[in-house]
Amino acid sequence: MGAERKGLRHDEAVLDRILTLEVVRVTERAAVAAAKLRGRGDEKAADQAAVDAMRRELNHLPIDGEVVIGEGERDEAPMLYIGEKVGTKQGPKVDIALDPLEGTTICAKNLPNSLAVLAVAEGGSLLNAPDVYMEKIAVGPGYPPDLIDLDTPPAEQIAAVAKAKGCAINEVAACILDRPRHAKLIEEVRSTGAAIRLIGDGDIAGVIHTTNPEDTGIDIYMGIGGAPEGVLAAAALRCIGGQMQGRLVINKDEQRERAERMGVTDIHKKYSMEEMASGDVYFAATGVTDGNLLQGVRFGRETVTTHTVVMRSSTRTVRWIKATHANLEKFKLD
Repeated sequence: MGAERKGLRHDEAVLDRILTLEVVRVTERAAVAAAKLRGRGDEKAADQAAVDAMRRELNHLPIDGEVVIGEGERDEAPMLYIGEKVGTKQGPKVDIALDPLEGTTICAKNLPNSLAVLAVAEGGSLLNAPDVYMEKIAVGPGYPPDLIDLDTPPAEQIAAVAKAKGCAINEVAACILDRPRHAKLIEEVRSTGAAIRLIGDGDIAGVIHTTNPEDTGIDIYMGIGGAPEGVLAAAALRCIGGQMQGRLVINKDEQRERAERMGVTDIHKKYSMEEMASGDVYFAATGVTDGNLLQGVRFGRETVTTHTVVMRSSTRTVRWIKATHANLEKFKLD
């Protein structure tokens, strides 16, 4: 499709610019569906609503898509499972990574930073990560190459960020998931004098927050979270700029077998951002609840308002879209 358009650059030959608004529609629908259930205490219902809405909209896209990061393997997820084919099949072959409701607990409790998230990339461009944990470290743009490394002790890493930023260590802030497994990491970071922003869920947003520390107050993301979320975060950083590394955390034979089935040959490999998300990538996220990155869905008497960020790696364009929807019928599931 896109390659036939007159004057189209090579890097636009696979993913057409028309997808910019199309992917926004997908995350908008999922966010609105989930937002109708925020604060109700029912994580499963909110997640299912987002999944149903996202799947329906994905199947309207002019793509031949395959879900490589989804809700789980086919026997665990009836919809948007890994390997599921989506789209009209009348377009380019693409990889799909998605989290219809990033932060299900956040949404159920109506806490900050719940998102509907989608990445679309050229076929074979996204790491087919198993649903296991991943060690992650990330910073935003503007730093020297190779500033971060998973094998650098936390205190040394914080000092390196402070030096590169040109500030005192006590002016650096790290974002870390609030989990018992991070007790030692939190202790080591605090021992340096650096600040920590603990988050309950939503580490995709946590990674993205490193790209705008002046507004978010976060300079570096550190810790262990989900591997699928790591790939989605890497896709976002590819579009905005920054650095990220990830390494799978595999402690059980079943996890090793799952990783091998998905093509992972070295479970100890440190993946760079480019190895997790290569080629031309679109990334979109719509706020479900209010957060540092995006406003949540607003329900008016006759309108719905959404707030979305959509990015593309090949053009390094970041668009912020605040949309008011007067046609509420489009948000109803068939």
